[in-house]
Amino acid sequence: MLELAGVRHAYEGRVVLDLERFAVPPGALIAIVGHNGSGKSTLLRLLALVERPSTGEIRWGDAVVSSPRVRPRAAARRRITLVEQRPVLFRGTVRANLGFGLKIRGRRGAEAEKTVAAVAERLGITGLLDRRRHELSDGEVQRVAVARALAVAPDVLLLDEPVSSADRAAAQALYGALADERRARGLAICLASHQLEDAYRWADDIRALAEGRLSPVTPENLFRVELPPGQEEETKHVRVGPIAIAVTTGREGPAILAVPPTDIFVSKEPLVSSARNVFTGQVTRLGRPRPGVVHVAADVGVELIAVITEEAARDLALAPGSPVTFAFKASAVRVF
Repeated sequence: MLELAGVRHAYEGRVVLDLERFAVPPGALIAIVGHNGSGKSTLLRLLALVERPSTGEIRWGDAVVSSPRVRPRAAARRRITLVEQRPVLFRGTVRANLGFGLKIRGRRGAEAEKTVAAVAERLGITGLLDRRRHELSDGEVQRVAVARALAVAPDVLLLDEPVSSADRAAAQALYGALADERRARGLAICLASHQLEDAYRWADDIRALAEGRLSPVTPENLFRVELPPGQEEETKHVRVGPIAIAVTTGREGPAILAVPPTDIFVSKEPLVSSARNVFTGQVTRLGRPRPGVVHVAADVGVELIAVITEEAARDLALAPGSPVTFAFKASAVRVF
């Protein structure tokens, strides 16, 4: 198991990651979600042993493989592969790129060619094997980089926004190929993604980062705010874009507000209730990450996402463009 323990990581004196523990068990498929600047890419680079933590340890099983005093262990690095959001391909053809890692591991000739052909087929890029970088779209470059990583059969594959340049069909094909790879040989996958619906659909374990720390809630409705001063545990109205959200807190200053999607009541028009937060708007999209569950995204001045049952969605006859009201209590809003 790959694990971060007591890790704090800083750039230019600013702590960008602060994690008591983050583990990637064998065979896991973990999605890391969060806003830009939340620490997702930094976390992946630490897990990949590309960077050393400012404090704490990175372990493989019982062995420390990286720390401020321990240089990253080459043997562990060979078992972990990172594909960054904007991967760089080597000179030469796609075929040469896929064979590069095999070559430096001493695998050449017919064996390497067979491996390259097989991974290209699994990733749907056989038709690209004789092309060069300038002949590829950004989405194709991402798929080639993932195939190059899989060619060396790592134990842990780390992916930073692997479908950010892909269209919907290509993204689903890539996630499907990764799921097949995982089933075939127990590969552990940890990916950072902005696509929440994809994270819910493909990952077994979703972990949210906010300001470099693991968030106690999923990240659909996270907002950076400035809390006004006030009395302990009083209800404050906090500006989030053009709307004001009522929240019960004694904190003041910079903070993150989180509105759990399951705590939002959805109706077609405002209803009489004790909820201090009532916002009307329009449905922007509907997602079905798993059977029986619907994610309702609505523009109420800012985008909010609620989670309801399929039955409730049918009863409300929700569709993109439909009028909708979101209501939730001030006490439901979490502050951290």
